[in-house]
Amino acid sequence: MSSGPSESAAPADANWRDLLRTTKQARRLARQMRRDARRAMPWWRRMLPTWRMMLSGLLTVLLLCITAFTALYVSVQVPGPNAAALSQSNIYYYADGTELGRTGAVNRASVPLSEISVDVQHAVVAAEDRTFYSNQGVDVRGILRGAWRTVTGKGLQGGSTITQQYVRSYYLTSEQTLGRKVREAVIAIKVNETLSKDAIMAGYLNTSYFGRNAYGVQAAAQAYYGIRASQLNVRQSAYLAALLKAPSVYDVSTATATNRAAAVARWNYVLDGMVELGYLTSGERATMAFPTPKAPRPTPGVVGQAGYLIDIARRYLVDNKIIDDATLATGGWHITTTFVKKYQGAMVNAVKKELRRLPDTRKAKAIRVGAASVDPSTGKILAAYGGADYADQPFNDAIRHDLQAGSTFKPFDLAAALQHRATTQDGHTINPGTRYDGTSRRCVQGLPRGLRYCPPNEDDHDYGRITLRRAMMKSVNAVYAQVGADAGLAGVRRAAIAAGLPSDTPDMSANPALALGVAAPSPLDMAEAYATFDNHGRHIAAWSVQKLVRNNKVYQLPGHEDVQAFSRATADQVTSVLKSVVSPQGTGYLATRLGRPAAGKTGTTDSNLSAWFVGYTPQLTTSVAMFAEDPTTHQRISLGTAAGISRVNGGSYPTRIWTAYMAAALEDRPVQGFQLMAPPETDSSTTAPAHKPTPTAPTRAPSPTPLPGPSTPTVVPPTPTPTPGPGTPTVIPPTPTPSPGPSTPTAVPSTPSEDPGTPSAGPTEQSPPG
Repeated sequence: MSSGPSESAAPADANWRDLLRTTKQARRLARQMRRDARRAMPWWRRMLPTWRMMLSGLLTVLLLCITAFTALYVSVQVPGPNAAALSQSNIYYYADGTELGRTGAVNRASVPLSEISVDVQHAVVAAEDRTFYSNQGVDVRGILRGAWRTVTGKGLQGGSTITQQYVRSYYLTSEQTLGRKVREAVIAIKVNETLSKDAIMAGYLNTSYFGRNAYGVQAAAQAYYGIRASQLNVRQSAYLAALLKAPSVYDVSTATATNRAAAVARWNYVLDGMVELGYLTSGERATMAFPTPKAPRPTPGVVGQAGYLIDIARRYLVDNKIIDDATLATGGWHITTTFVKKYQGAMVNAVKKELRRLPDTRKAKAIRVGAASVDPSTGKILAAYGGADYADQPFNDAIRHDLQAGSTFKPFDLAAALQHRATTQDGHTINPGTRYDGTSRRCVQGLPRGLRYCPPNEDDHDYGRITLRRAMMKSVNAVYAQVGADAGLAGVRRAAIAAGLPSDTPDMSANPALALGVAAPSPLDMAEAYATFDNHGRHIAAWSVQKLVRNNKVYQLPGHEDVQAFSRATADQVTSVLKSVVSPQGTGYLATRLGRPAAGKTGTTDSNLSAWFVGYTPQLTTSVAMFAEDPTTHQRISLGTAAGISRVNGGSYPTRIWTAYMAAALEDRPVQGFQLMAPPETDSSTTAPAHKPTPTAPTRAPSPTPLPGPSTPTVVPPTPTPTPGPGTPTVIPPTPTPSPGPSTPTAVPSTPSEDPGTPSAGPTEQSPPG
């Protein structure tokens, strides 16, 4: 009897079971061997994941990213156009709420791409997004670069394509958040899918901000070159494309020398990119010169003084990153400033009144004035004078940085010496009563090896042995050049910065001429710095906007911290000395007509290129600077030549303007005295010999030492110096006085001052060399 198929299948099933059992055992054995091999490895090697673990992790992360992006892509919708892009005016107000001026509606004229020069399109691609025609709306490498900047704390910048920028300006805002950046990227991808590259380019060029209140390339072409967008050539197109990165900074008509160089460098970058992309040949590129734009024309509504005050307020908002230029230019902002209408009117009237006193008012059209007034207790900018009329001169002289400060810088020399208890070359601690050698052209002792500096006094006058107080009164160069060296030139620079001068003030490097005012701060900078002395050593950065509103929303503004820049004893000693300048024997004697306690300093620079008076009462600090400029060539000329007299000193017209303004501004304010806490002064003397360069002509005998008499200023009675508490640290760290070194050939040239005996308008003082 046959067994059939069931009998033959049984051994086969058994074989399969044996095979499976053997395979499982082999796998278990292989896993066990791998585990044993891993255990045999060093501990640090066991910490590293295997390739299977890494692959599994990467696949998981990739899957999660794809899932997240898909969800984000589905959830984020393309919004309607940004309502903030609608045309509106920005309205600026005085502190009391009355209207100061307005910056008109957004200046935009949209045109189709066919009416925009192809060169502009190519230039923008070269400047902003060289992968525009090939990317999908975003640049992955750019996004990673931007993400890295965010992670490392360098801000949410970089990585934006032209499509993303268009999305930001047309659909979103310039809000600096990671969420906005993510939405921007997703919307850019969707816009790239629904719109053609030409449509995106047209939208971008019609919404981008180019500066000068010009929104869109059509308005920009008119603002910078007076032509239509279709008429722009390659050179002009490259400049407009360069402006997109920083419109206000790169406007070469109003830029500083540094910013102008940066603008030209950016223009060259754009042209080089056009060559790289094949839009321009190397030969064509080599023949191109920079296309200087026309001078900016004022925006309607900012004529007279309004334009200058609005400029100061706008710069405050932008420089403090409260709002950027592009967002501000979209309009709809209501901005309440700190400017006081009464004070502003008084300043304008004072300038006009005193300039009418010039002998030749026809020539005097070349004379310009910059001024600023600050509340020392709050830092509020109460008034400023930037020029006669913004419509005729859209350049703000109140904040320009090309006027040497001259002798108004000397209080920083004194403050540095007093703050750190610096000593003279023979070891005496410096105080206002310390006597120095006032011999003209006396060589400064104690400079670093290799430097020799022998500045002349004005009219080469010798003063003999003279106290620091009297040397400030007479503005003796030889004395304060030595004080700067004794205090340490680096310390003098730090003192000026602590008082309020910007660290990037032109020509404010630690060289011997620094002590005599070769640096070029703005009139507003000087008002802020002297306000620190007025406020007993506490510095408050000057500010000009106290309220910012848009669509009924009040925006938060930064606070105004006061910092103890100098001890009260130091600041009050400086004020005490500067009070002596505003006295019948001081160079600022005209300021005594104010009829109330005041302190200040005059300044006149070489070749009479600028003249200053910076002074203060307990309630108000004001700076006035004068200079002359050829109206046609814009070259600086002598004030004396422009005024039709031999010389304009800081103690003449600048002091008269200051006095007239302060009298009108303070007429309703009570007379207050300075509450000074100055330590006693001691009559210590320096004994370092006077080294003078070998004269080329016979020298006259030095003037005898002036004896104290009725004109000697009254010294403030000594008062104990308050002990600083833990909450009032001094900003400037002590600096050792440099040791003297041997004399070597002159490294800092000195420029002779005016001829002796030359008549001048007002009291005489010293001009710093160079």
